[in-house]
Amino acid sequence: MALSALDIYKLLPKTNCKKCGSPTCLAFAMRLLAKKGSLEECPYVSEEARRILSEAAEPPIRTIVVGKKERKIELGGETVLFRHEKTFYHPSAVAIALADTLSEEEIEKKITAISALGFERVAQELKPEMLALFQTSTDKQKFLSLTEKVVKNSSLGIILISPHLPVLKEAMEVCRVVKPIVYLTSPVKTGELLDLVKKDTLPLVIKGENLEATLKLSEEIMAKGYKELILDVSGNNMRESLENLTILRRLAILKNFRPAGFPLLCFTQSKNKEQAVLEAGTYIAKYASIVVVDFLAREAHLSLLTLRQNIFTDPQKPVTVEPKLYEIGLPNRDSPLLVTTNFSLTFYTVSPEIENSKVPAYLLVTDTEGMSVLTAWAAEKFTAEAIAKAMKAQDVENKLSHRRVIIPGYVAVLSGKLEEETGWQVIVGPKEASGIPKFLRQLVWV
Repeated sequence: MALSALDIYKLLPKTNCKKCGSPTCLAFAMRLLAKKGSLEECPYVSEEARRILSEAAEPPIRTIVVGKKERKIELGGETVLFRHEKTFYHPSAVAIALADTLSEEEIEKKITAISALGFERVAQELKPEMLALFQTSTDKQKFLSLTEKVVKNSSLGIILISPHLPVLKEAMEVCRVVKPIVYLTSPVKTGELLDLVKKDTLPLVIKGENLEATLKLSEEIMAKGYKELILDVSGNNMRESLENLTILRRLAILKNFRPAGFPLLCFTQSKNKEQAVLEAGTYIAKYASIVVVDFLAREAHLSLLTLRQNIFTDPQKPVTVEPKLYEIGLPNRDSPLLVTTNFSLTFYTVSPEIENSKVPAYLLVTDTEGMSVLTAWAAEKFTAEAIAKAMKAQDVENKLSHRRVIIPGYVAVLSGKLEEETGWQVIVGPKEASGIPKFLRQLVWV
């Protein structure tokens, strides 16, 4: 469990020397608990106390960094069971399976198709992050060739999966510079596993015969001083996998049981595309750090990645766009001027509808701290004064020949005050974005 102020106090020298800036050691302990002080401020703390407090300060689930440069991904590091308690920090990575039994042509086609699996949604890029390379043939050269192709032709992270220790060693040499995740699927002694990865501190996937055996293996490896672990908790079916994910997350968060406090990996098993998407989505929602899938369909990945985006978007930090004057189409000095907020979802709802109207226009996005129209108005962030200030900052007066501005229908109440603030004619637009095309096409300046 997390240490209390009294637990921390017991580890301090109890001299009340005041050299840390606090009047007593207990006051210093309370500062440390509130993360308003650093252990370095105490000149007399023992090395043992420093070790214990340092371990206690680590998140209950260790952060594991995989890959390098553009392949770099952070996994784990979570501190809560549910997003509303605080936030989730590191989105689950989606890995696509590639087997060495594929022909050269099939491998190249798959890599090309995977590279094209990118989507933009509310100003964020959505794409799979990793490739899981399986040795399923008996010809080691096929696996090495697959690894070489991926390193050369893809910028995604790599998971090397093989039952053969010598083959895995050779594959690691091929892609060592990109810091792969290593997964030996056959049982070997713990020492042999560590010899495989400890030189370059590579992330190591481990799995026992059952969940209890996996945790025991985790304890053994931790006792040898190695903590760059990922636990494979895939069960015989989706229900068992979900149970394993939930049990380990609760052990890590609620019991601070360190052998369970590592990123978790799950493989989807269904060959049916729709079922596999549901399976993968379940694992993302309930706590997998890596989900390995075996489908390439764009619609399947869009569904999965959208779900992931919704789960891992911090509800306390709205996704925003830059507040400024946007040109939609090729507007001129006579084009309409519309106003909205900088909430990303609002912007990406309104701007396509303006495009659909085929009427070139300006869209003035005001800074409402990421709130939608009605929410921002209720919070007094989307006001006549704020809109007038944005109009002045973007110098719209010198960019337009007219003095007319269109505001969202839901805030029609602002029209009188905005006219007073700017001297412009205020036109009340439709309440819903879907009404914008018809509204703009029928708009007549008077």
